[in-house]
Amino acid sequence: MSVGKGPVLVCGVASESPLAMAIEAAERLGVDCQVIDQRRLATQDIEAGVRGGRLFARWWNGAAALDLTRCGGAYTRVVPASLLRDAPRDPQGVLHHHYFVDALNAWLEAAPLRVANRMAAGMSNASKPWQAQLIRRAGFATPESLLSNDPDAVRAFRRAHGRVVFKSASGVRSIVTTLTDAHDAELQRIRALPTLFQAFVPGVNYRVHVVGGQVFCTRVDSDATDYRYASREGVEARMQADRLPPDVARRCVELARGMGLELAGVDLKLRPDGEYVCFEVNPSPAYSCFDRESAEAVAEALVIHLYGGSRRASHRKRHPLESAPA
Repeated sequence: MSVGKGPVLVCGVASESPLAMAIEAAERLGVDCQVIDQRRLATQDIEAGVRGGRLFARWWNGAAALDLTRCGGAYTRVVPASLLRDAPRDPQGVLHHHYFVDALNAWLEAAPLRVANRMAAGMSNASKPWQAQLIRRAGFATPESLLSNDPDAVRAFRRAHGRVVFKSASGVRSIVTTLTDAHDAELQRIRALPTLFQAFVPGVNYRVHVVGGQVFCTRVDSDATDYRYASREGVEARMQADRLPPDVARRCVELARGMGLELAGVDLKLRPDGEYVCFEVNPSPAYSCFDRESAEAVAEALVIHLYGGSRRASHRKRHPLESAPA
């Protein structure tokens, strides 16, 4: 794969905070950044394919044409049109949006540049049991888990482990919730939707963002079952930059690299006995919702990684708690 110093392509909803922070970072670093904003596809066109044995892709942004093969790398968080508030509703507009995104994704999947991240690389997140096997191969412990549509099996699992939490077994976002007696009457519902149940792991949460060979760690202190929704439980989630032991940071990098991810969000928990347990790896992490200093460092590292380096970018101020490159 060739990685050159060309424009960084950003694809998705430009106002979404992770993309917006990457765009701002590119501006600070003096890196050329081209943005394909999903909200503005109605006036844009794209073509991609193979010509003379080589891949090509050309994008018309409504004012000019850009040869996408000249890009140094791409950061994509393209979402289904159904999730866009201002998505087209007329048949022609719906088809145009669909074909544009389909062509863009197909090209990014095979383009000879760094992409954060290709769809194939992120597919492990569609099956938590599959991903758990990849996590264990990288040397991390994982929670005791049960994927089931059998209420009796779930009750037995809870008796065996005491405190149990449940969540989606796929990449669909869900809120991690503690299984209580109040849920017992609802367990029949899992017969139509197999659900992932896990033994609760005590300890301190860490969100680790891996960018290429760099690691950025955020410690999250919270009594919430799912710290992302701490306010719903009436508690706080206190975040601060931290540093992982070198061997754990190295395992995070190897885990992301083994999955083919240029950018990854690794969810860890440090148990009281000192072992780090890995819950999952997010192939499209919303790094912007963590502490601002760490988020800006991740955004800058991502831009530099995708760009391939530059005179101005190489002088980025190092984050004080950034782990050394692996």
